[in-house]
Amino acid sequence: MITGKNYIGNRLSGNGTKTYRTFNPLLNMENENEFVEASTEEINEAVFLASDAYIAYNQKSGKEKAAFLNTIADEILATGDALIQMYCSESGLPEGRAKGERGRTVGQLRAFAALVEEGSWVEATIDTAIPDRAPIPKPDMRKMMVPLGPVVVFGASNFPLAFSTAGGDTAAALAAGCPVIVKSHPMHAGTGEMVASAIIKAAEKTGMPNGVFSNLNSSGIEVGVQLVEHPQVKAVGFTGSIKGGRALFDLAARRDEPIPVFAEMGSINPVVMLPEALKNRSGELAKTYAGSITLAAGQFCTNPGLLLGIEGQGLTNFIKALSEEIVKIEPSCMLHPNIIGAYEKNKQTAIDQSGLVVAADYGTEVAVNYARQAVVTVEGSTFLENTRLHQEVFGPFSMVVKCKDAAELQQIISNLEGQLTGTIISDNDEISAYPMVIAALQNRVGRIIFNGVPTGVEVCPSMQHGGPYPASTDSRFTAVGTQSIKRWVRPFSYQSWPDDLLPNELKNSNPLGILRSVNNEQTKAAI
Repeated sequence: MITGKNYIGNRLSGNGTKTYRTFNPLLNMENENEFVEASTEEINEAVFLASDAYIAYNQKSGKEKAAFLNTIADEILATGDALIQMYCSESGLPEGRAKGERGRTVGQLRAFAALVEEGSWVEATIDTAIPDRAPIPKPDMRKMMVPLGPVVVFGASNFPLAFSTAGGDTAAALAAGCPVIVKSHPMHAGTGEMVASAIIKAAEKTGMPNGVFSNLNSSGIEVGVQLVEHPQVKAVGFTGSIKGGRALFDLAARRDEPIPVFAEMGSINPVVMLPEALKNRSGELAKTYAGSITLAAGQFCTNPGLLLGIEGQGLTNFIKALSEEIVKIEPSCMLHPNIIGAYEKNKQTAIDQSGLVVAADYGTEVAVNYARQAVVTVEGSTFLENTRLHQEVFGPFSMVVKCKDAAELQQIISNLEGQLTGTIISDNDEISAYPMVIAALQNRVGRIIFNGVPTGVEVCPSMQHGGPYPASTDSRFTAVGTQSIKRWVRPFSYQSWPDDLLPNELKNSNPLGILRSVNNEQTKAAI
């Protein structure tokens, strides 16, 4: 049952005066459940609870944290079809997508559980003492990663499960030992409450401290602002627009104690289509990319919004085929009237720019909140001169840039903002003739793809989901995969510390049996 209230730790509370409802974009009407926005008092209570819980939660072993994470996964699955139905009613996304995203969410939780139960992720590093070293003795130094403290996670509009309440940011922070306060996304507050309830049940079943998790409702920006400004909050996770992520980043930087904001933001994900590939398979590539551009109405941060090619018959054939293929695809529903409104506005702004040619624009009537896909083309010189063309149009939209030669292609890539991904489409080893293009692309992206599409983000340790600004606020970290745990920790050293007072990860006997660096040697052996 949906209460519409906030979870302040394990207590439901609805003391605020502002209420709102979620929206069903398929039916074009509000959903029936009413939600109460968190009050200032409830925000403060949630943060202070998290601060207190931080002390107790840090005493939990990796095995205990793993049990907590696995139980969250179990409780999410136990919600059954009710969660799937709520997800669909608040997003307009189909049941198959909902179930797939639930599977990804559960998989992430279990992956982090396995990581912390094994324990080597803390990067224990030991340099033993050399008392008789000349001219001065060498002290015993031992270092490991420790959690930052209470973390605020902002739910994402386009992933109600995998990047929201129990999504990657939350799973990684809890695995690291950080209590989490979620600022629930207003577009899917019901989905958020159901998942929050599952997390609270898991916390109680596994003996986690009250306050290790809270879920706060918010219809606007006020709750998020108060959370980021709160002195007891030590880090922020965000997935969304450049405007929103930058606002949070600036807010956190202005605090008396600045804190990190790990924001994954906009990206147009450039795709470089080399001439030989276009000559040999323009039709095949057009069909593949028409599907990628329109997948889930283009509502992915990895949507291929920029296609780059060198002028020639191959590129001409590709543009013609892409224009034909993309209008064959039935449009789909976007997440919310506000999102499709922004899409239509930004698409029109792009189309109105001088030098743009509309190659394809779905012209048939569509249902309300359904997005009409479009492809436009522009000369390389025009693209270079007009940086407005470099901005993301969130939705089923892509721009083909016709470069006069490889030098202009390289120049365009070098002048792009930071991106999450870059893709190279190549045939017959022609990629070896473009080393400077590859080098330029590597400097602008966090992940480079060969002969594929950027849509689809594998959840694994080697995934890098982040890139130079504004793709993310810190390109050294990923928002996907178990390595994302590193966002929520800091290195901490013990010098000349008694062995029996050290954490288990750093004791001579290595009671956890983890892999450690001991005097520059990777080993699981005791000292």
